[in-house]
Amino acid sequence: MRIWFNKTFSTISAVLNNLRQSLPAGEVTLICTHTHSTAAVFLAADEHYLEPPDLTERDYLEWCLDFCRQHNIGLFWAGKEAVLVSQHHFLFHAIGVQVLSVADYETLILLHNKADFYAALPATVATTMDFIAVNDRDSFDSAVVALSAKHQSLCVKPAVSVFGLGFRILDTERGSISHMLEGVEYQIPLQELRLGMANTPQFDTLLVMENLAGHEWSVDCAGRHGRVLCAVQRKKSQLVGHGQSIDNNAEITGMVERLTAHYRLNGLFNIQFKEGVHGPRLLEINPRPSGGFGMACLSGANLAQIAWQGIKGEVIKPPAIKYGLKVAEVNMPVVLRD
Repeated sequence: MRIWFNKTFSTISAVLNNLRQSLPAGEVTLICTHTHSTAAVFLAADEHYLEPPDLTERDYLEWCLDFCRQHNIGLFWAGKEAVLVSQHHFLFHAIGVQVLSVADYETLILLHNKADFYAALPATVATTMDFIAVNDRDSFDSAVVALSAKHQSLCVKPAVSVFGLGFRILDTERGSISHMLEGVEYQIPLQELRLGMANTPQFDTLLVMENLAGHEWSVDCAGRHGRVLCAVQRKKSQLVGHGQSIDNNAEITGMVERLTAHYRLNGLFNIQFKEGVHGPRLLEINPRPSGGFGMACLSGANLAQIAWQGIKGEVIKPPAIKYGLKVAEVNMPVVLRD
């Protein structure tokens, strides 16, 4: 089958490499597209092509349909405009192309906004941290007062964000010059943040949350329409440079299974958790492979292969996961195609 991965995050290279390692020669042809001629993912593909850099929404959707026709695509693994593509599977099915989306349109929209996602999440499925969504300084001040009465430390994060961008712990003691001189990361002085809000009467939704100070888990998953086929937990060390370990936390396993079933998650996706004083709490569901996907596959579970087996409807034998295995990533120099 000819499988097309359109423009997406660079981590898709690990997916292509793990597919190539696990499948018989000739079973699939891996095709990828990108707007840059030197995209690193081209090194992992059998065929690669350039995408028009300026197309969005409906124009991009039409381009995708034309690309599928011209290149005899059997499976479209959507990255760019994945939400829009999920709403138009019928257009691809009409030309004989199967589409892999992590969830349906409504779910992908919900996952994109953490304020809406947290508010709608049933407590019986998974537990999040304590939070309040705010859009102005008055509501921010009220949220800080309310949450400070219950939690020793607070943090903030935009409701719409990727890669942890915008996450800051509220510092009630030091100013920004101390942060700069001391090399403090991921913190922001509370009073200086408030001063900044004075010039912005309304701002995009910000979450004020209890700060979870414990370990963090990144769970890389392969699923098929609400059923977990395999999930690998990576527990991150709190010490810089000490790597991650393949873990088997039962509470996290339960939440992953319930979240996958509740949102009918499909293909490859990632779920993040962090530990607070009352145990692990859900941070987010990423509807795509994570940056650490390659490390997860070192556990003995080739998640890309398992997802492909799920797509084909094969019976999947649970892999022997190497719990306790320590993993890390190292940079490797390469020559890019031009």
